[in-house]
Amino acid sequence: MTSNLSARAAEALAAIESEGLLKREREIGSPQGARVTVVGADGRRREAINLCANNYLGLANHPEVVAAAKAALDEEGFGMASVRFICGAQTGHRALERRIADYLGKEDAILFAACFDANGGLFEALLGEGDAIVSDSLNHASIIDGVRLSKAKRHRFPNGDMDGLESALKAARADGAKTVLIATDGVFSMDGHFARLADVAALAERYGAATMVDDCHATGFIGPQGRGTPHRAGVAARVDVLTGTLGKALGGAMGGYVAASRPVIELLRQRARPYLFSNSLAPAIVAGSMKAIDLAEAGDDLRAKLFANAARFRAGLEAAGFRLLPGETPIVPVMLGEADKAQALARALDARGVFVAGFVFPVVPRGQARVRTQVTAAHSEADLDEAIAAFAAAGRETGAI
Repeated sequence: MTSNLSARAAEALAAIESEGLLKREREIGSPQGARVTVVGADGRRREAINLCANNYLGLANHPEVVAAAKAALDEEGFGMASVRFICGAQTGHRALERRIADYLGKEDAILFAACFDANGGLFEALLGEGDAIVSDSLNHASIIDGVRLSKAKRHRFPNGDMDGLESALKAARADGAKTVLIATDGVFSMDGHFARLADVAALAERYGAATMVDDCHATGFIGPQGRGTPHRAGVAARVDVLTGTLGKALGGAMGGYVAASRPVIELLRQRARPYLFSNSLAPAIVAGSMKAIDLAEAGDDLRAKLFANAARFRAGLEAAGFRLLPGETPIVPVMLGEADKAQALARALDARGVFVAGFVFPVVPRGQARVRTQVTAAHSEADLDEAIAAFAAAGRETGAI
């Protein structure tokens, strides 16, 4: 009997494309930066202003980060070829974990191949039957998937709705949950707004719940010294578990982490399956990330430039007539509503030398398609003004404004 798997996949792809939801990957032929070299399907190269990377502080090609990574290649090799508990750990791995913990104000930290893995391994390892997880409705897919792997009972509350959170906490306590964990993003990546962490922490204390914050879109550039949203909100000591990434502001390579109390981290070393069964991070990534944390911690000038750039870009798009989601972060979502409109604007911007992406279902809810833009400290005022002019022209051409 012949399998129909490929035929089914082709049929599903055709349906996705017919709805205007097909995501097409593009190639760049340069280091990540404020401007990148885009490689077309025909092999031709052209320069574009990059407004869709998570390179918030502009460290992805910083010479000091690159130098640290190169030195590690020479001194420690290309890869570990093993998981940590067998023979895949070097002194640099432990040093990076201690550095992350110190930076974020936690007792210890543990490295993962990605924050998706950190969130994917967290809940199953720490919670079980008789426990409860209370999760914000706009949490990242990695949290959603991680929660699904746990046998704990799941509760969900509307994004930022503290009455909804309290109702969920009451329900969890009424069910007799032994441990209740509130899970939330620190910055919601598709919308760019902050979680109400002071209110979350107050409710957690009232109901004896623990708190977990995914700070991927905050660490390095939000809060004092870039220490993240709990420090910004003044509740760092009341957040039990912090997860985050080395793949955005902190150098932009790859890798994730969990920072928490020492017993929590030690239990994750024993039970977190993505940690136990994945290769350790490559030495060059470890060394480059260490240098990136140093630069981020001392980077008040970079943070000032980043937020000045974000304010300039946001003001320019609003003046051009675009509808933006309100916010204070460098994530600036340009709302189009329908998927075809978001894709059309993205194509028109691409033709004008602005590198962006349309975000459509299932990445965002149906009817909330957008072009999510992300400003960095590496952008110049000239970059932003050129991009604003391109948005205005593309918006008129496509009917977005």
